[in-house]
Amino acid sequence: MARADNTYSRIIAGAKILLPLAALGLLSTLFLISRTIDPSKSVPLAEIDLERRAQEMGVTNPSFAGMTVGGDEVTIAADMARPDRDTQERLSADQVRGEMRLSGGTVFNLRSDEARLDQGAMTAALLGGVRITTTTGYVIDTDRLDARLDVLHAESAGAVRATGPIGSLDAGKMLLHHNAETDTAEVLFTGGVVLIYQPRTFEEKDQ
Repeated sequence: MARADNTYSRIIAGAKILLPLAALGLLSTLFLISRTIDPSKSVPLAEIDLERRAQEMGVTNPSFAGMTVGGDEVTIAADMARPDRDTQERLSADQVRGEMRLSGGTVFNLRSDEARLDQGAMTAALLGGVRITTTTGYVIDTDRLDARLDVLHAESAGAVRATGPIGSLDAGKMLLHHNAETDTAEVLFTGGVVLIYQPRTFEEKDQ
């Protein structure tokens, strides 16, 4: 019995020596195979294109309001506007909404996918899916509309399609301007105008 106890004691004593040595060996192996760390180097960071971020800076929900020399009110709003990288007076805007409230009482509401505004030249180019609705019942669609912000002048760059109380109309161009002779706002359709006249019914006339 005493011999068995001596053998057990020797095993325990040996384990107390071998286990710490084995642990030290494992730790040294980990340090040897791990990557060397240079404390002088900074922590790796994701690369950021600062120039691109600066170009993408913009203003959300901007708005512009002014008045023409003839007393017509002009307002323009957008979801987002960004300054031009070359000229600060030029802006690019997305999802544009505009209103031209003429001194005679008629209101033109405008919408487009985007716009380019030049505050120095007081001009605005509406691009992509331009739609104009008027309080007189007309809806006009075109691809581009160039407008002035200081005088009453808006001109389509190409073909337009309009619908209204008198029917539907296709034309090569449209011009909204102030007629100096009559002193009133005037819309002119030119360039192969095709009008499909739809007379109003008696029910519509009574409404």
